[in-house]
Amino acid sequence: MRHSGLHIVFLFWLGALINLSTYGQTAQMPPDYRGVSVRVPGVFVTPVPNAPFSATVELVSKQKLEDGSFNIRTTTNHIARDAAGRIYNERRQLVSSAFKGEPILLSAHIYDPATRTSTFLNPFDHLARQSVLPQPQPITARIPILGPHAGAVLTSQQDLGEQTIGNTVLRGTKKVWTVPAIASGTGKPVEIVDQYWYSPDLYVYLIIQHDDPRTGEQIVAVKNVNRAPPDESLFTVPEHYRVVDETPEP
Repeated sequence: MRHSGLHIVFLFWLGALINLSTYGQTAQMPPDYRGVSVRVPGVFVTPVPNAPFSATVELVSKQKLEDGSFNIRTTTNHIARDAAGRIYNERRQLVSSAFKGEPILLSAHIYDPATRTSTFLNPFDHLARQSVLPQPQPITARIPILGPHAGAVLTSQQDLGEQTIGNTVLRGTKKVWTVPAIASGTGKPVEIVDQYWYSPDLYVYLIIQHDDPRTGEQIVAVKNVNRAPPDESLFTVPEHYRVVDETPEP
């Protein structure tokens, strides 16, 4: 198998948009990590009010190559949420572990739960692609499992208890997905192991560990958490950006 075309980029936008539209005043658990495909997710920032914070997200990918060696890459993104529940989420370039400085910003996402307005900022074209998400509808059918979990069955789920990092209490969960031989691409069953450490205070996963023997390991960690209200400019479209309304016709 060849995995050299796989690369980490930030946050499962399609899945995130589906989930963003379902969040109301009652917080729900963030969605499961989707793992390596063409895009690897970072941290889903739950759009809930009265829990402002800002933080950095460190992503490390230990990607298994065709020859059995590993390509290790990393990046750092910035996330934030204000008291109104608006969220800001970045995607920055993956770089080698020897890189110094801050990776190039590739895109940013802003979501306002009050208006259900989702905005993607392209810093290269100075373009803001904006759309209003539809009102959430009752889920009557199961959402298909995509990416490396496709065809997999959740075979075990374990409560890992609690741990405290700084002043933040985290609750851990371990999930094991089994991909049958017919769907794994390897000719034999494959186990994907995901570990989540959730902060009930912040409504986000502070640590995600994803291990798929076909593609390697990824660690996503939220650090430098600041509970002060973030800069309001993060949640507005810069003046020099052109706004394009991409809301589908009703």
